[in-house]
Amino acid sequence: MADHTTERTPFNVDTNYSGNSPVNRPAETIKMAPGKRSRKSIWEKLFSGQELLTTLTIISTLLAVFIGLALRIILKDKRWTEREKMYIRFLGDIFLRMLKMLIIPLLTCSIISAIGSLDLSLSKKIGFQSILYYVATTLFAVFQGIFWVLLIRPGKFAKDKTSYVVPVDDGKRNITTQDTLLDLARNLFPSNIIESCIVQDKTNLIYNVSDPKMSFNDLTTWNITFDTSRGTNVLGLVVFSVALGIACARLGIKARPFIETVDALGEAIMLLTKGVIWLSPFGVFFLVVSNMLEMESFSILLGQLGLYFMTVLIGLIVHGFITVPSLYLLCLRKFPFKFIMNMSPAIVTAFGTGSSSASLPVTMHCLEGANRIDQRVSRFVLPIGATINMDGTALYEAVAAIYISQVKDMELSVGQLLAVSITATMASIGAAAIPQAGLVTLVMVLDTVGLSSDNISYILAVDWLLDRFRTVVNVLGDAIGAGIVAKYSKEELLKIDEFNIGQRSDHIENARTAETWNTTPIYKFQIESTACILVNGSE
Repeated sequence: MADHTTERTPFNVDTNYSGNSPVNRPAETIKMAPGKRSRKSIWEKLFSGQELLTTLTIISTLLAVFIGLALRIILKDKRWTEREKMYIRFLGDIFLRMLKMLIIPLLTCSIISAIGSLDLSLSKKIGFQSILYYVATTLFAVFQGIFWVLLIRPGKFAKDKTSYVVPVDDGKRNITTQDTLLDLARNLFPSNIIESCIVQDKTNLIYNVSDPKMSFNDLTTWNITFDTSRGTNVLGLVVFSVALGIACARLGIKARPFIETVDALGEAIMLLTKGVIWLSPFGVFFLVVSNMLEMESFSILLGQLGLYFMTVLIGLIVHGFITVPSLYLLCLRKFPFKFIMNMSPAIVTAFGTGSSSASLPVTMHCLEGANRIDQRVSRFVLPIGATINMDGTALYEAVAAIYISQVKDMELSVGQLLAVSITATMASIGAAAIPQAGLVTLVMVLDTVGLSSDNISYILAVDWLLDRFRTVVNVLGDAIGAGIVAKYSKEELLKIDEFNIGQRSDHIENARTAETWNTTPIYKFQIESTACILVNGSE
């Protein structure tokens, strides 16, 4: 019987599916005889290719934590100046800027190419599965966060409720929950798609002392002005890219040149990404060291805010490494350990940068390379997930709001807890995929239970560190979601590839038939060129 692992796919069709179908296996796959694995092969596996990047990234992170702690202990009396911290963080910032440089072209090209090259019925199926997964996991995260904070009750154990309060900037933005939700809707539909690459729309409320109709304590009576704030409007770009991809899919063959151009640009960006990713061990090292030095005091982390910190951390660990992987096990019928291990570079990058968007190029690389997820699925699911799937943020905001209410001796009713869960879910969707964006949307959740935004000062001391952990959960949730969607879309994608192979064969046969009708040198050259291109896999 022939060994299917040596079969080659006709026309060099790129099949990046995960699974055990012969079509999905690389032509060079060779089965190893059982019992032949040696210590040398394991060593080579750890220090070659993708495994080398994973190993270096993990080692650099652990080394950064060790050096950061050592510097704090050895130089415990030294007060690090902002300039010194900036010098240490400099190379990490360069790495972060390189990643952010790739976000917009990668996000837009991925979505347009993925939707435009698929049948609309399949795009709808993948989109529905993705949204269903996002909503389910976000709700799981919120309810789990509420469960842990009500069980542990960290706010009731704070002995001194004011000593760890961090002053809030007096120039904070005055805003209501209604205005925040309206800004979210406005940003979904940007008036200028180019401008949305650099700014977001926002509402400002201005108090006029001379106007007797205004009440200083009632923000709804203040004058409304519309302004912009610096930052990429990721939601607007995603909506525009999805709409443009659907339009291209409906146009069919007419939009094919445009889709090929966008796809080529996306591949070029991914090629750049691969180069940047190999710098991640160095970039993450300097980012983590600087973060360790910026921590004000371990006594705060281990003392008054320690129980709150542990409550959030327990919720994030249970959700990110038990609940969501359990969904993977349930849906794919296989353990997720190897899948998660292959995502190590993306997980470490998420911890170092604190940004789901900045981690997006690395996440795509790990999914398509190590985990062999079809790029049409990964480039459809991940950009949207990095924008709206914020499980860690949703869990954190629910815990933070209830913790602050416990500190203020405020008992929340069942209705208020339900309001917290709904608002935390909506706020996590509206949170930009940038560091500490959850702290901004937390104002919405606090307003739901009647707490002032000034109360955010109770958790500021440890928020920067928790932000890293919840970003890890966000990125891991996106990756596992892509794996689940790829599993349920595998048959349809395989049929599309089989159809494309058949179409190419028909084109070649028609070209050869036409050659017998007209044997003039020029026409014959065109037919041969066309057949050659089709055989090489171009569409």
